[in-house]
Amino acid sequence: MKIAIFGLGYVGFTAACCLASQGHDVVGVDVSAAKVAEVNAGRPPFEEPGLADMLTEQRAAGRLVATNSVAEALVGTDLAIVCVGTPSGPDGGHDMRYIIDVTRQIAAELARQPRGGRTAVAYRSTMKPGTMRRLITPLFAAQLGVDWSERTELLYNPEFLREAQAVHDFFNPPKIVVGTHDGEPSAVMTALNVGINAQLFVTGYEEAEITKFVDNSWHAVKVAFANEVGRVCESMGISARKVHEIFVSDTKLNISPYYTRPGGAFGGSCLPKDVRALQHMATDIGAHIYLVDSLIRSNEAHKNHQFAMVTRDLPPAARILIAGLAFKANTDDLRESPNVDLARKLIEAGYDVRVFDPGLVPEKLLGQNLGYAYSNLPSIDHLLLDKATAEAGPWHVVVASNATANALDLSGYRVVTTHSIT
Repeated sequence: MKIAIFGLGYVGFTAACCLASQGHDVVGVDVSAAKVAEVNAGRPPFEEPGLADMLTEQRAAGRLVATNSVAEALVGTDLAIVCVGTPSGPDGGHDMRYIIDVTRQIAAELARQPRGGRTAVAYRSTMKPGTMRRLITPLFAAQLGVDWSERTELLYNPEFLREAQAVHDFFNPPKIVVGTHDGEPSAVMTALNVGINAQLFVTGYEEAEITKFVDNSWHAVKVAFANEVGRVCESMGISARKVHEIFVSDTKLNISPYYTRPGGAFGGSCLPKDVRALQHMATDIGAHIYLVDSLIRSNEAHKNHQFAMVTRDLPPAARILIAGLAFKANTDDLRESPNVDLARKLIEAGYDVRVFDPGLVPEKLLGQNLGYAYSNLPSIDHLLLDKATAEAGPWHVVVASNATANALDLSGYRVVTTHSIT
């Protein structure tokens, strides 16, 4: 293909070199005359292992040139890739001036070109969800008219490059994400990624747009968490290196999809207790762990969010069935179960609450489990129903708070699932 890349910064220049090495004819576009001159002279605009040699090879092969001219770059182009910066604005949001400017220029040039083939325009700049649909699409429609979609295909294709490993990451990405207006595959992007061995996700624009925010925030959480653990270990004379070695060896729970799927609040006998204990240890030794300190508050906020989700549009004194009171299905562990908290909040708010949980027999509760259950739900003996009564209802809403709900026929009822979000 002939590919135009707008923005010869870190992402754009890396893509230009790598795509040219795959046999594409690449034109890099940048507003900086100095940067364009450097690239055309065979000098990379920044240091990154492997790019200097790649630039030399592709310049010699005639597959990579740079220009300031949008018109020159878009002549006969199959795909334009936008990689301009979206720096932080004064309010913390992205400054979109460069995106808007380059979008207007591309759209205006496509409008001037004779009607012919359909040019794809893919954005790799990090942008908040809704940008493609509410900003980029209207800008193209304003320039190209009502039939804009017949002349261009708008795509969102986030990148996952790490500095000092960018060339490797380009050819070995952790995943490929392509956002389209209808969530259907794009022939251009399919062709672009031939030979790249990575799982492909084709989604609507918004799911693709939020990907980088989720990934980078998670990476930031990992760094902050690791540093907080390191501070505690150092203060206690513990080898943080060995603790890390043990931690990352667990790929079943610690480094895995577990605990990263949005859903219910955490609870049970371990997580809340151990978080508080770590907070206490850190306070005692003077190690500040601000991220960990926020976990319990964040968890309580999530419980309040789920209460609001369950009670939305309900009449006063509505009848509510909670399917699963224990922390997990097929157990009777009520210790710090978020489902117990939800039941208590609903009862205190005046709703008529009942519970189906076949694994729960109040007279068999012992110790802390017994104390937690009755201190939070003194009426627990009167809340429990058998399966037939639970299915008979009637209920304004059924809360599927754990997998216990799978044992019930809930057809005809409004069901709110709080243990997982899809």
